[in-house]
Amino acid sequence: MVVKLEKIRFFPDTWRRGIFLFCGYLHFQSEKYKRMKVKELVEKLDLQIFCGEENLDNEIKGGYASDLLSDVMGFAKEGHVWVTLQTHKNVIAIASLKELAAIVLVKGNKPEPDMLEQAKEEGIPVLGTAEQTFETVGRIYSLLNA
Repeated sequence: MVVKLEKIRFFPDTWRRGIFLFCGYLHFQSEKYKRMKVKELVEKLDLQIFCGEENLDNEIKGGYASDLLSDVMGFAKEGHVWVTLQTHKNVIAIASLKELAAIVLVKGNKPEPDMLEQAKEEGIPVLGTAEQTFETVGRIYSLLNA
């Protein structure tokens, strides 16, 4: 299975103004993937742990990359690791609802205090990296596809 662009949405009203906006999201999940624990991901990618140390044994079954909460809510699957740059507490609400394995914040972003508080209550690991989303997703995909 290949990581694929699942959906592209163009916003018609922006064409008139000469601005071309699109949003897309990536996800990957397959029974062919090697299963790994969040703690293995932390070690192999040298991720910072912001919270959720007690749940680093969560199993990762796939991944999802999107900054649009509605996309994640509609399409992420249980056990996915979510790669995003969003740092507010609504991220935790979606992660809890979808029973995600962990959240990885990219580009050196740090979680807001209310996000950390909510993540601790829900027991969701929040991790971080200075890398861009593209590199982070590629590395996670490579680890799961080994």
